[in-house]
Amino acid sequence: MTEKLFAVVGDDARQAAAGRALARAGYRVGGPGQAAWADYLLLPLPLDAEAVGLAGLLRHAKPGALALAGKPSPRALEMAAEAGVEMMDYFAREELTIRNAIPTAEGCIGILLERRVRTLWRAPVLVTGYGPVGQALAVRLTALGARVTVAARRASQRALAQSQGAAAIPLTGLAAAAPGFDTVVNTIPALVLTRPVLAALQPGSLIVDLASRPGGTDFAAAAALGHTALPALSLPARCAPESAGEYVADTVLEIIRERAEQEAAE
Repeated sequence: MTEKLFAVVGDDARQAAAGRALARAGYRVGGPGQAAWADYLLLPLPLDAEAVGLAGLLRHAKPGALALAGKPSPRALEMAAEAGVEMMDYFAREELTIRNAIPTAEGCIGILLERRVRTLWRAPVLVTGYGPVGQALAVRLTALGARVTVAARRASQRALAQSQGAAAIPLTGLAAAAPGFDTVVNTIPALVLTRPVLAALQPGSLIVDLASRPGGTDFAAAAALGHTALPALSLPARCAPESAGEYVADTVLEIIRERAEQEAAE
């Protein structure tokens, strides 16, 4: 048991789970009322400057305290600097991105199972993008028997998709390939599912967009063409908050461990 204190700020299920994980790791854990005495402030994901009374928390923070936030807004970072509090973005860590891809993929599969009227087995599914989320999703869909095609910009991503059992095409081939699909999952945070691509899909297609806002789908065009296009954000917190909170805790503990090693080496 360490004497170090975490003040966990935010009342959603993911934050609560993160607090429990930190307590299991041996830290003292309190709420925002203990922020003035805390060694670490665990702030929500995403962190907006207007949320959680951030200005007051930072202004009264203990000297030398470390604030750990998820996707802090530029204004939140400015406020931390003005208050003399170091703020680190745990969402920028690659290990959290990789871990979060798992519940994102599972949540997406849940949406597909709920919205589709046929099995995923033998179903052609188009996945745009092959970063951590695209990879986690494609391998799980393939394991369920779906006929997955990955559209990715880089040749190395396409080769990886093929090595993991999917077909692969370049992004430039989306419109030509689209007539073969009635189910598409986008993971690219840039407009790739344009009106021409959407128009080429099978009538009444289902599109699930996992990318951060504004997503990669022309939602107005999808609706006009009679498709169902669903933005599906924050699936880890929505579908698996206990796991998502544990992933956040694991990530901030790794940040603290690395900082301790660096300080010991100096």
